[in-house]
Amino acid sequence: MVGKTELILICLVAVALLAIVARKLRIPYPILLTIGGGVLALIPGLPAIHLDPKLVFNLFLPPLIYPAAVYTSWRDFRTNLRPIILLATVLVLATMAATAYVFHALVGLPLAVGFVFGALISPPDAVAALSVTQNLRVPRKIIVILEGESLVNDATSFISFRFAVAAAMTGSFSLGQASLRFLLVAAGGVCVGLAVGWLATQVQKRLDDPPVQTMFSLLTPYVAYFSGESLHVSGILAVVIAGMYYGWRAPRVLSGRMRLQAVPVWEMVLFILNGVLFVLIGLQLPQVIHALPPGSAFRIAKLAVLVLSVIVLVRFVWMFAATYLPRLFSQTFRRKYRIPWQHTALISWTGLRGAASLAGALAIPCLLPTGEPFPGRDLILLLTFCVIFGTLVLQGLTLAPLVRWLGVVDDHVTEKEERLARLKANEAALAHVEAMESLNRARPKTVERLRSEYLDRIQQLRSEGPPEKSVRRLFSRDFEELAREALETERETVITLRNEEVINDQALRRIQRDIDLAEARLQRPA
Repeated sequence: MVGKTELILICLVAVALLAIVARKLRIPYPILLTIGGGVLALIPGLPAIHLDPKLVFNLFLPPLIYPAAVYTSWRDFRTNLRPIILLATVLVLATMAATAYVFHALVGLPLAVGFVFGALISPPDAVAALSVTQNLRVPRKIIVILEGESLVNDATSFISFRFAVAAAMTGSFSLGQASLRFLLVAAGGVCVGLAVGWLATQVQKRLDDPPVQTMFSLLTPYVAYFSGESLHVSGILAVVIAGMYYGWRAPRVLSGRMRLQAVPVWEMVLFILNGVLFVLIGLQLPQVIHALPPGSAFRIAKLAVLVLSVIVLVRFVWMFAATYLPRLFSQTFRRKYRIPWQHTALISWTGLRGAASLAGALAIPCLLPTGEPFPGRDLILLLTFCVIFGTLVLQGLTLAPLVRWLGVVDDHVTEKEERLARLKANEAALAHVEAMESLNRARPKTVERLRSEYLDRIQQLRSEGPPEKSVRRLFSRDFEELAREALETERETVITLRNEEVINDQALRRIQRDIDLAEARLQRPA
């Protein structure tokens, strides 16, 4: 008999193998994790695993949401604020309401339970969006809208989820009170997030110990989340705001050594959390299926298809209505927002649900205050998995063919900005090297060697050829010291360009990683 500990280890190995297969097939790994979770549910004899619903919600959600917030480009986010906010609030609420009423009408459970289900499946997932869209060659604006939507909508959906669960548990609900409470909870979450983000940057800039700093970075989303929850405001929104604040300040606060160590750790944590979530839902699905009435499989399959069709249809209707109806009444709007219909269609189809919805489904209370089972919990778990399976597998696998069919092509905005920033950074570093020569603070041979390297790179960048990454072979202490000063000049130049909104954060991170690697290759002075 396989114990629970051995089972989890075996499943983690399976998750790793699925990720390897996904890389070989060039398929985003959340898609294969979804398939793996479904296959796991079909294996007979696996032991059941029961977890505290609150533990699942509190453990998984904060770190799943936080990195997407950290990597958000504030310039691009603000530029596309209108479509992002409308998608992340109005569309989420519309999808939740439509799903809730369909669920209520077809299943017959209380409307509050329908809203619990609707709140879970209404938001596209940040991790799924990042994984699926990172290899798509589409205009940067589309990626920004999709990532921004999947970041902010979690706050809308999970605030609504808490209200819906409370209504289902108590049997009472007031729209007026809930609306006011929603605004207060959201505003409080923003304030807590700003406070935690500021505190995190203050702690990080006073440390120079990458392992300890990485630990603090892993704790930051939990601090934001539990601080918000303890004050009865939105912990999820606090995580998002803390991440965005920290992400803006991090390029100046963190050292290159810290970034090089922390990024792989975070990638591993996200991968493990996603894998464990799909393992957990796969282990619970057999119990869910056995608890359903006999002969209900076909009816539930039809319900899952109908729910999936509703959320896809609502997204399409909203996207085209919100994009083109205002043009009929405003010439200013028509001139300002010129969006090809192909871009609107692509965004409409890219509504991928993922691990966040799974965590929310597992967090539904098992029992009501009366001691009775939470109505429809097993059905909600099963339907949530079906919706995730449908969006990730069906929509995720068809995105690349759809991009080609629509004729959507990359505008290479990030690459152009990256090239410009690299050119400016190298020119600033060259100027610094020559200034050191004029002040007689560096040996002529050292200056000449660095000057030739920077001149070669500048020539490559100006010719618009592919820039070559040179590896410096180091010999002397003064060369290393001058090279460090030049790299710091590059880093400051790129951060300044980001702060002046000449480039976005993605271009900054690409260049900063190369600078960090070049700095790591330098030998430490004895």
